Amino acid sequence: MGLISNGTTLLDAGALDNGVATGAMTLITSTTLSSAAANITFASGINSTYKEYVFKFIDIHPATDDSKLLVNFRDGSTAYDATKTTTLFRTQIAEGDSGVNLAYRTDDDLAQSTGAQPVTMDIGNGNDESASGFLILYNPSDTTFVKHFVAESSCYYSGNYAQTAYIGGYCNTTAAIDGVQFTMEGGTNMDSGTIKMYGIK
Repeated sequence: MGLISNGTTLLDAGALDNGVATGAMTLITSTTLSSAAANITFASGINSTYKEYVFKFIDIHPATDDSKLLVNFRDGSTAYDATKTTTLFRTQIAEGDSGVNLAYRTDDDLAQSTGAQPVTMDIGNGNDESASGFLILYNPSDTTFVKHFVAESSCYYSGNYAQTAYIGGYCNTTAAIDGVQFTMEGGTNMDSGTIKMYGIK
């Protein structure tokens, strides 16, 4: 994504997305799966130290074909079930330039829901299929306003489609968000992939 590494600090965060101002991104923690897992969870390290947190997911590969990567948030309880309102927009192109379309995916929107939010479209589980992208969580420790987030991802799946998803939403709570959890659709496993958490001051 055009980032310049300097130890654990990445410079020029503006390369991630227009939603992140150019500045220093500090790597806080990284999880790489060595075997199949039901989730990748960031249960600590999200606090008032940083005003923005970036989660970069790399080569996420589902154990089950055509599964979406999902995200949910913890707002001070033990459960990852913060109430959310979201919208998702998708671009898609098939082999031979057929099946090109742009669409709002209302089936993947949430309206005051505690359910998990898709951050990818369907990911195939073939050897050459995976998804990568990022999610930005803004001001998670603020206790005055709701907590906004945006995400972008790209994936290839078994119907020979390349797809990009754009997600925007907010956690409808003034409580601090102190945990983020990524899972696969339907309670299935991820069998490989990496998710990194960065902080931006």
